[in-house]
Amino acid sequence: MTDDHDHSQPPSDLELRVKALESLLVEKGLVNPDTLNSIIDTYEHRVGPRNGAHIVAKAWSDPDFNTWLLADASAAVSSLGYIGRQGEHLQVVANTQDIHNLVVCTLCSCYPWPILGLPPVWYKSAPYRARAVSEPRAVLAEFGTLLPAHTKIQVWDSTAELRYLVLPQRPAGTEGWTELQLQQIVSRNAMIGVELVVATNTPATKSGPVSI
Repeated sequence: MTDDHDHSQPPSDLELRVKALESLLVEKGLVNPDTLNSIIDTYEHRVGPRNGAHIVAKAWSDPDFNTWLLADASAAVSSLGYIGRQGEHLQVVANTQDIHNLVVCTLCSCYPWPILGLPPVWYKSAPYRARAVSEPRAVLAEFGTLLPAHTKIQVWDSTAELRYLVLPQRPAGTEGWTELQLQQIVSRNAMIGVELVVATNTPATKSGPVSI
């Protein structure tokens, strides 16, 4: 592990210091814990994944944007206003009938924050980082994603220089849906690659731990 790698997950002693500072601020009445939790929830579950869902839905709806996204993801995403630290250098990989893509960061937890929000806990865990590479099909099965035997699984290892976003397959039965309707079924997990997109009224929210 090189010193210049961009660590998204802080070391445990720093986490303890941050928690202690948070507790002190709450105790002194300088920070409202409900407000703090709301901010964290917004970035973890709504703001980031919502941006990614917009990108995916537009790619499904607009063939020209789809082509641009796959050729130059950073430029295409920037055109929608989604740019920032840990999101400047992006590559989008598309799922097909024969290929399923899965994203991991084996060194730490590099992740495209501007379009996916905060990385889930399981994404940063050592078991996921190791097993996503060594036994990706088993990891996918633990998330409920069972692929045909002929489907090839490609694993993409994010780095400080390059982050990845999975463009899921558009599910059958969504023909004629508006871009806004399509956004509602795109989950964060599908854009990491651990789940598929299904044609329901609400996006899948399941995310579970990966066993060792």
